[in-house]
Amino acid sequence: MIWKAALLSLALAGTVSAQEVTLPTAKPEKHAFEFKDGDRLVLIGNTVIEREQRYGSFEPRLALALGDIKVSVRNLAWSGDTVFGHARSYFGPPEEGIQRLTTHLDLLKPNVVMLCYGSEMAFEGLSGLPNFLTGYRNLLDLMRKQVPGVRLIIVSPPPVESLAPPLPDLAFANKSLSSFRDALRKFALSQNTYFIDLFELMGGLPKAGVTTQPLTENGVHYTQAGYEKLSSSLVTGLGLPAPAFANAELELITREVLHKDELFFNRWRPQNETYLFGFRKHEQGQNAKEIPMFDPLIDQADGKIQAAKATLLASKKRL
Repeated sequence: MIWKAALLSLALAGTVSAQEVTLPTAKPEKHAFEFKDGDRLVLIGNTVIEREQRYGSFEPRLALALGDIKVSVRNLAWSGDTVFGHARSYFGPPEEGIQRLTTHLDLLKPNVVMLCYGSEMAFEGLSGLPNFLTGYRNLLDLMRKQVPGVRLIIVSPPPVESLAPPLPDLAFANKSLSSFRDALRKFALSQNTYFIDLFELMGGLPKAGVTTQPLTENGVHYTQAGYEKLSSSLVTGLGLPAPAFANAELELITREVLHKDELFFNRWRPQNETYLFGFRKHEQGQNAKEIPMFDPLIDQADGKIQAAKATLLASKKRL
């Protein structure tokens, strides 16, 4: 490089001192998000986060990357949800959805919340961005009020894929998501939150044309292989080392995570909620007392996850 040649010639001439030379500085590395032993991490967002519990791929990788640090994970994501709480509202206005989320935050009292919202921007465009960011800011304010000291992580939506016809070419959607990601990064910085650029970690703007090795079923919803990559990307996006375990080695801990996720889902979203807590509780409301009975079962499942993690970590140390 030119600067190296110039520096060498000056050094040979003996006309330059160490104090007079300013070498190019490397770009500082992003600091890892700091988890503390005993943290409870709550995942909040829309479809891409909710569907992760079908595969249980994120929690095992996070647990192994954290080593001896124990963190429990609860998935409160809701397909189709927005920062305004639309999907959570059931039969009422969005405010009802926010109130339901508030109730669940009070129940869980998380130390860390990871949020992933904004996938709708891929198709709605950025005209609604100011309103979206206002809603996001209100949501973060709510969380900080309900759970003082909570540490927040904002995740950008991942890219979508253009698959073979009759599915559409989604190049336009990724351009919108790329611009949205840029705005979301600035917003996260202004809100003093940790930011994960999942859009870039999952490949960024795809090349034009049909995706040759798709990670989605339909361009939007990820497959098991897609979630394995997405989960690893979230771990590295947190600044943590990706655990060096083959998928086959993760079977036991993944099975324990899936069991725990099913128990927790039935705890916070029972299928007959309208009968238990809603306007038809006069019919089956007496059974509502059984829902908290899931809590000790979920705690036991957490213990089995940690035991499976310890076994895996010990096996690596023996090698």
